[in-house]
Amino acid sequence: MAGVVFALAAAAASAADLNCHGPSNVEEFHYTWRLRGGMSWIAGLVFPTSGVGELKTSYPNTPDDHDINSSLLITSVGGKSGFYVYESQMDATGQKTLMTYHAYSWGKKWRKERTVFDYIKRLARIQKENRVKPMPDGTDLRDILTAIHYLRQNADKIHGPVETTIYSDGKEYPVIFRPAERRVFAIGPTRVAALGFEIVDAPGGRKWPGGMKVWLSEDPRRIPFEIDLQQSMASLELDLKSIESCAFLQASK
Repeated sequence: MAGVVFALAAAAASAADLNCHGPSNVEEFHYTWRLRGGMSWIAGLVFPTSGVGELKTSYPNTPDDHDINSSLLITSVGGKSGFYVYESQMDATGQKTLMTYHAYSWGKKWRKERTVFDYIKRLARIQKENRVKPMPDGTDLRDILTAIHYLRQNADKIHGPVETTIYSDGKEYPVIFRPAERRVFAIGPTRVAALGFEIVDAPGGRKWPGGMKVWLSEDPRRIPFEIDLQQSMASLELDLKSIESCAFLQASK
């Protein structure tokens, strides 16, 4: 057992040696993805079953720039069959979700929705429906991307269930962040140990129709090596293939 622990620690330490270049305030990860699950063949009748993804985050870089902007773009290979995109804006600390947007276009199906949060007036402005709704008091609102950011910031502090709220499709869902199994991933010749976390529906309240798992490197960079976005019929699994910068490490110091 001691030998296994030592091997995992050595692998985790090597994550800092992975590729790190590009703009100092931009972080970019490239993935391949595929649909998995017993009903994925049905989803495959409407959507592609594999492709590429890009998770990109820009951190404040000038005195007038105060926000963190993140996006996850999912496409088929070559981007010819459409796309699925998430976009988020956070405050400079990564604690508040200021804006959330998601859209997709596959074949004849499409959707887009943007919500801007006003924390002073406690209002959510949903642009697709041109309506305003009260934000719940005393609740941290997170979407998929800001949830991943929170997990990366707090991975070493999450040892049990953490209650929070996921905002999706104009609705709030009570969910739980909790640790999952550790795994070891390979990127090129390097093997890296990773901490697993999952977001699941919380008992009571409105039931979240989704779910997510993410594995983060067990080092200060918290590289998201795998992201599983779970839906009712299938799970979309993103596997890391290349890294473009280490801006998160700098921003989180």
